[in-house]
Amino acid sequence: MKILPFFFVIPPCLRQLQLSAALLRATALELAILAGHLFLYPSGIAQERRRDPVDEAVGMLPETSRLPTTGHAHPPVVLLHGFVDNRSVFVLLRRSLARHGWHHLESLNYSPLTCDIRTAAELLGRHIEEICERTGHARVDIVGHSLGGLIARYYVQRLGGDTHVRTLVTLGTPHSGTRVAPPMSAHPIVRQMRPGSDVIEELREPAPDCRTKFVSFWSDLDQLMLPVETACVTHEDLIAQNIRVTGIGHLALPVHPAVAAGIRQALQAQDAAAGAPGAASVA
Repeated sequence: MKILPFFFVIPPCLRQLQLSAALLRATALELAILAGHLFLYPSGIAQERRRDPVDEAVGMLPETSRLPTTGHAHPPVVLLHGFVDNRSVFVLLRRSLARHGWHHLESLNYSPLTCDIRTAAELLGRHIEEICERTGHARVDIVGHSLGGLIARYYVQRLGGDTHVRTLVTLGTPHSGTRVAPPMSAHPIVRQMRPGSDVIEELREPAPDCRTKFVSFWSDLDQLMLPVETACVTHEDLIAQNIRVTGIGHLALPVHPAVAAGIRQALQAQDAAAGAPGAASVA
């Protein structure tokens, strides 16, 4: 007699109760994170001050504009927030990366008045080129939450940004467009995140020479991704890894310790593949 996995012998009504309980827990966590983020939000409105990656840990301002790469195992990591958000969303992730050996971290704010993903991607490209010039690194890694991941993907895939971006990590990004209709759905950039928009269709076009590695974290309880699988990268030309996260919602992705650990592992794997000095010693 074939034995079915335990989940499949649970009556459908109990399965629904389990899902509802998980959703309630995720929603409660989302509300707690939202409250904390609203408290931190004012601290992230202004652009951050540039710091030397060596001196950042001790709070010293840089003395030179160009930074040496010798002795740094990791390339710079650029953190890009989501819609109507700012860099304060990455406070915990930034702390986690710094604690585990990533010393050059930059959080970029784009204007809340931004109405076009293409324009935002062009501006991101200028920032990335400036960071590469200033730090002496040829390439950077990017972590983008939600819309931030889509802006970064457009830069990488459509504007030649793969020459400067080694790894693009996305957190709850609507790669295929989301059908959710938030209260601000009249905003042009929200319309660009819907299935079938011009931007989403452009990202479906061939990209055979794209060299950037994509790592996409998607959650089975992300209420802003409809369907939730839209946060996966499915383009056949892209080098992509999709990582499912269970039991948390959209706002939890940039702050959850398990996701932070997954991001560190993904970037460390890239360091190991590139033979970066000291990569094996990173926890």
